[in-house]
Amino acid sequence: MLIRIKNLNLKTIIGVQPRERKRKQRVVLNIEMDVDGRKAVAADDIAAAVDYRAATKFVLRFAEASRFFLLESLATGVLGLLMQDGRVRSATVEADKPGALRHAESVSVTVSGKRPARTAGKV
Repeated sequence: MLIRIKNLNLKTIIGVQPRERKRKQRVVLNIEMDVDGRKAVAADDIAAAVDYRAATKFVLRFAEASRFFLLESLATGVLGLLMQDGRVRSATVEADKPGALRHAESVSVTVSGKRPARTAGKV
């Protein structure tokens, strides 16, 4: 089952130029998580589900408090947070920085991670 969080807007310190280190800039995150949702669906119970509202708040707190130089580092940090939940089998994070280039609408970086597949018979 895929959970997508689209166009999550936040403000954070990001960039390598001295002017970028002085005030927060807009970043847009798009997140996709492949989760095992069978128990949640069977029980129709939020306690068994990956709570995307809680995940969003967690990501916002992390990203808005961060002071990364690289967009790549921010995206990788968010990916690491998402993968802490054992029900997340894989995730992709796209971090988009509008206005980063004068002649482009934005620049984005995409990172993905996947849990190793469990082998039958292994503990």
